Amino acid sequence: MSPELNHLRLEQLQASLSNYADLVTRQAPSRGWLKLIREALGRTERQQAQRLGISGSTLHKSEQSEADDRITLGQLRKLADGLDCELVYALVPRRPLTTVVEDRARAIAMEEVAGVAHTMGLEDQRPGAERLRKQVERRTAELLRGRWSDLWR
Repeated sequence: MSPELNHLRLEQLQASLSNYADLVTRQAPSRGWLKLIREALGRTERQQAQRLGISGSTLHKSEQSEADDRITLGQLRKLADGLDCELVYALVPRRPLTTVVEDRARAIAMEEVAGVAHTMGLEDQRPGAERLRKQVERRTAELLRGRWSDLWR
């Protein structure tokens, strides 16, 4: 895939994911969303289990599994549907994806340039800090114009 297409796809994805950024700062309730919403609706475990066509003990175990982060997405989707809720599933990057890719390219560039600078230093030809910085910038840009899959080897 071309670097331009990579950048475009990454920016489009970041724009879509930015809608979820506010959700990251919110903690799930310690007892789980299923139980919290069921109780807010005023339904008992038995009532909700009957509505779903499962036993009360199965519902109890499922609510506990959700609270303990052990529930499957399929199970959670079914239980959410029984509460007339939509399950929204998303992975929200901790940092902008463009930053992740650029930082990776910069780290590789710094490693490569540092290796060359070390060898040159052994020969008393070590370039100055400003020249090294420019070489890192140039190599970073080259890496970003190349295949991004090469950044992760």
